[in-house]
Amino acid sequence: MRKSKNLAIPTLVSVVTISVLATACSSTQTTGGSTSTNPSAAPSTTAASEAKGAQGGVSTVTMWHGLTSIDLDNMNNVVKAFEAKNPTIKIKLVYTESSEGADQKLLTSVAGGNPPDIAYFDRFKVGSWAAQDSLTDLSAMAAAAGINKDSYYPFAWDESSYKGKLYAIPLGTDSRLLFYNKDHFKEVGLDPNNPPKTIAELEAAAQKLTIKEGKRFKRIGFIPWYSQGWLYGWGWSFGGDFQDKATGKITANDPKVVDALQWMTDFGKKYNVEDIAGFTSAAGTDEMDPFIAGQISMKISGNWTVAGIKKFKPNLNYGVTPIPTPTGSNFTTWSGGMSLIIPKGAKNVEPAWKFLEFLGKEEGQYLLNSQSGMSVIDSVNAKFGYKDDPIMKEFVNILPKSHNRPVIPEGQLLWNELASATEKATRGSGTPKENLDKVTETVNKALEKYNK
Repeated sequence: MRKSKNLAIPTLVSVVTISVLATACSSTQTTGGSTSTNPSAAPSTTAASEAKGAQGGVSTVTMWHGLTSIDLDNMNNVVKAFEAKNPTIKIKLVYTESSEGADQKLLTSVAGGNPPDIAYFDRFKVGSWAAQDSLTDLSAMAAAAGINKDSYYPFAWDESSYKGKLYAIPLGTDSRLLFYNKDHFKEVGLDPNNPPKTIAELEAAAQKLTIKEGKRFKRIGFIPWYSQGWLYGWGWSFGGDFQDKATGKITANDPKVVDALQWMTDFGKKYNVEDIAGFTSAAGTDEMDPFIAGQISMKISGNWTVAGIKKFKPNLNYGVTPIPTPTGSNFTTWSGGMSLIIPKGAKNVEPAWKFLEFLGKEEGQYLLNSQSGMSVIDSVNAKFGYKDDPIMKEFVNILPKSHNRPVIPEGQLLWNELASATEKATRGSGTPKENLDKVTETVNKALEKYNK
């Protein structure tokens, strides 16, 4: 998963499904060594006819994707390098518009026995698709190719797997940290080289940094749920967990997760949640982003924010640090990202796997993530120079300790329920524990049908 929108309390429930899949289209144009298509038409049988396998000694592998800009340029570079090493395989990139209907189109193609050979796929959805038997099990092919859990950061492998089987090859990733404005710190007497490590220090800094006139914030020090301040991050930072790995059951009401939501709720009461909502509802984007504009001194966000700061305010004096914890130790974060899958019923599994294998190792990962993101392979991030960069090294160094969201068939339901619980609790509708008990009950009940 890459960038998510900033969410104020009133919009927490309106979670946009993270979805970057879709369907084959027409009107092709050649880019580099691959073929890309425009999202202007409905699926046709063209992709299926072109994915029948070897024709004249060359196998054409069709891949559906939603890439644009530098991400598409990088994928074309991957294709060129792969085809140079594998002259009997041609990769046909088919652009498929990212939309909420995209998943259904791919499922329809699987059900109809006419899927693409490869799809660019959000790892967040592996559990739900694997549970529907819509993905090809890659375990044996990966083992034969020397690809295993040690190849990647642990969370990336775990999020690509379901019930002990590998269903996706992880590609790029992200992580979340606390961004803080060093000039604001100096202004109020805080040490810009010693950012908050504990929750208590975070609260104290937020109070010093906040400037409020009546109900209006001229500047707010921090908002726990703003930007990437999801309950997932706080729950793990407080030492909780959202799933019992042994039973597979959801534990959203883990006492430490309840503590995290209670802290968020208390924070909202202290600064008046309605006044905070007024601030966040007026927040802009790009150069008007409150952090870039100096209207908020600290926020939780991801590595993609670094590029935005460089573009819109390159002279911003800021730093990043791990998300504070109650103890000031055991720092963690959470990560998402994309992957490649082979849909169930794909016609060219063997050559498709060759491409996945290429992207699952260093050369492919380097070409794919160059200048656009972080790899799931630590050595590739080192080659990018991230570990020598004062900002990016913090995002990379936390990755071995990062979490992935539970890989379950009802991952989206859990996401939505947690967002709803956060909104209700912070708005005073039920206690944090009551709301998280409901999340746990609702999701576990929905999971029962998969265990029959």
